[in-house]
Amino acid sequence: MDLPAKMKAIRAKEGLTQSEFCEMLEISISSWKKYDAGITEMGLAPFLKVANHPRFKKYALWLVTGDVAPESGQVSPV
Repeated sequence: MDLPAKMKAIRAKEGLTQSEFCEMLEISISSWKKYDAGITEMGLAPFLKVANHPRFKKYALWLVTGDVAPESGQVSPV
């Protein structure tokens, strides 16, 4: 699964629109739409905003490796 698909999976699992997701992460919606569509490659800063956000930290291991560690609270949204 590529990074845009992973981000979409997180948003879907959390029940958030693109706008709500961007507002929480303080990322512009126009930039996010480009990431989401795979038009622009996501840089490290927005990636880290997702991986380090308290609501989404549970997906950090999965985002980076595709693995989960439920015993450590690391899960997959799919």
